[in-house]
Amino acid sequence: MLRNLYIENIAVIQQADIDFSTGLTVLSGETGAGKSIIIDALSAILGGRVSRDLIRTGQSKACVAGTFADLPEQVLELAREQGFEPEEGQLLIRREMFADGRNQCRINGRPASLSNLKALGEKLVSIYGQHDGQHLLNEQLHLDYLDAFADLGHPLEDYLRQYEALLQLNRRMKALSMSTAEKERRRAALPGRIEELKKANVKPGEQDELLSLRLRLQNGEKITEGLAEAAVCLDGGEQSEGAADLLAQAVKSLSRGARYSAAAEQLETKMRELALLAADLSGELADELSRMEFSPEKLEQTERRLDQIAKLCVKYAVPADGLEEHLASLEQELDALDNLDDNLDELKAQYAEMRAALYEQAGALHDLRCQAAERLSQAIERELHDLDLKNARFRAEVEDLRTENQARFTKKGTDNVRFLLSANAGEDLKPLSKVASGGELSRIMLAMKTVLSAGEQGMAAVFDEVDAGVSGRAAQRVAEKLQAMAKTRQVLCITHLPQIAAVADGHLLIAKTEREGRTFTKVTPLDREGRKREIARIIGGAVITETTLASAEEMLK
Repeated sequence: MLRNLYIENIAVIQQADIDFSTGLTVLSGETGAGKSIIIDALSAILGGRVSRDLIRTGQSKACVAGTFADLPEQVLELAREQGFEPEEGQLLIRREMFADGRNQCRINGRPASLSNLKALGEKLVSIYGQHDGQHLLNEQLHLDYLDAFADLGHPLEDYLRQYEALLQLNRRMKALSMSTAEKERRRAALPGRIEELKKANVKPGEQDELLSLRLRLQNGEKITEGLAEAAVCLDGGEQSEGAADLLAQAVKSLSRGARYSAAAEQLETKMRELALLAADLSGELADELSRMEFSPEKLEQTERRLDQIAKLCVKYAVPADGLEEHLASLEQELDALDNLDDNLDELKAQYAEMRAALYEQAGALHDLRCQAAERLSQAIERELHDLDLKNARFRAEVEDLRTENQARFTKKGTDNVRFLLSANAGEDLKPLSKVASGGELSRIMLAMKTVLSAGEQGMAAVFDEVDAGVSGRAAQRVAEKLQAMAKTRQVLCITHLPQIAAVADGHLLIAKTEREGRTFTKVTPLDREGRKREIARIIGGAVITETTLASAEEMLK
């Protein structure tokens, strides 16, 4: 669960330190007070994209930090795999965002990448934003919703591997299916290129080694002078003692008192270590000096080799470390051209076999999706009935695009999925985009979230105005659904509905103020009296009356 969220210099929030509890926590306040900014801040530490415009005006950076506790084992294991050891079962995720576009991320004090935040974020919090309901209208996403419900992770991975293998084989076949003239042109060109690369014999890492050697040769005099001066400092010269001799003398001096003093004995031990280290360094300096060379011929030879490698890299459009691999590919291509016809026939047979296997895999995926579609349809219908859509019918329609061993394969199979709805009795099932109103769409999304949350054990659920377009009895049903969800997981909800605010376990008021021409947002936890006044405001608007207070009191019972 999310235990704490610290926000600094995010939009109108100068600073906020927010504690969260288990169950259902609602966030309410006037429109524009900054409620959704809190969700944006939370999204930032989950690896979401953040605009520089989110940084408070006049500030060079912004910061968000979140503490997550009571984490399921799968989250703790993922953190360990990424190198972030949980501390007492907790994760502290911190992200600093700078006006120049830079980001600094840390997890439990250790540097982290945005990909680390995103990987963990996907296991920590599930956010339903204000516009997510519109995603339901995009039929391109319906397949993903169904697959998430069906938990088709492994079958999809197996299918994708075979699909990519088939694409690769198809590319090889196209490469071999060239004209006679092109074949002869390639046959004539390849031997010369192969011979050139063989003669050059460029090894991986050679260019870096040559660059390092060139730098040493170009600056040999400076390097030698530095080494020689360091050697004099360490070993001494004609007129002075070196540091090594002085350290040896210090050891002798300390040894006279070491038998009488534990402190002196410890100092002698440390000084002896320094003296031994100095002696070792003296030998290393001498060895390095003996290896130094001033050779214009060696420098010229190095420059010629670097120039040769650079020209080959440009000619073959590969990095220096890729020249050896490129040579191997040219040799393979020449061998393939010599056996082109035989190879092509063999690949065609292999392609037909792999395509038939992929066709069967797509069929297996289709069967699994059909089974899941039936379960999903029934589950969504039950949730919609609970949300006061008593006559609603919902269907996840799965269309198999395979016909007579013909199929247009995609990365996800050969299925087309779309969601159909009939919101009222006697109406035909139609695509969501044709029949769903705003309030119905909100409830469908909540129903979908409720059904899919079964696979999100331990995750916090965040809803940004899930109550859009909902009122009356339907609002009460939405409140009950959120309350029920909060019994098994942490739920945060931005709301304008008194029904939802009244059933919350915790309530945060988001209020906006102005000081010295600047806007500030404050987050305040409400006690029962504060909750009553806020619910009364939601019911009646800016003017709180005895009637609205009484209504709020009644709702809180």
